[in-house]
Amino acid sequence: MRRDKQMILAARMMSMLFTPFYLPIIGLIALFTFSYMNIFPLSYKLQVLIMVYFFTILLPTLLIHFYRRYQGWSLIELGQRERRMVPYVLSIVCYFTCIYIMERLHLPHFIISIVIAALLVQIVCALINVWWKISTHTAAIGGVGGALFAFAEYMDFNPVWWLCLVFVVAGILGTCRMVLRQHTLSQVIGGFWVGFVCAAVSILFI
Repeated sequence: MRRDKQMILAARMMSMLFTPFYLPIIGLIALFTFSYMNIFPLSYKLQVLIMVYFFTILLPTLLIHFYRRYQGWSLIELGQRERRMVPYVLSIVCYFTCIYIMERLHLPHFIISIVIAALLVQIVCALINVWWKISTHTAAIGGVGGALFAFAEYMDFNPVWWLCLVFVVAGILGTCRMVLRQHTLSQVIGGFWVGFVCAAVSILFI
């Protein structure tokens, strides 16, 4: 019994650490670190990161939290497929707002493309959720993998070891979601590949 409780606690902590909204921040940090954009001033990079953090993590998280409290639902109750549409809409609106502001500020396309990739992942997951519950947690880590693959094509570097890390984290995260009984194996695998394909396609072709 104690081991089961520890496993559930670890799964919850892993799910909170790898929130579905972290894809844009991880992508931008990687872009600012490993691409030619590392020459940008630190103040510029921090301003972009803070703006993206506000619109893609902080604001949607707060809005969804207030919505859940207003409805009187627990996190598990909010996880039911029929109740996930409003949180999807809230996050999509926040992402659209972020992209609009970035376009108005004339930020480089590579920077905006990361948020567009995350937005596309959100939209596709929301559409799939109408018929079938899919894991947005693994969709996010799949999006990291897809973005990594796309930027490797653009910038001509070998992403194998980074992709290995992504697959390991995705496996651990998917297991945690199943331990918490939020998703089945097919839902976590489906989420990963939806995120991977959407991110790769949007960065390569949009």
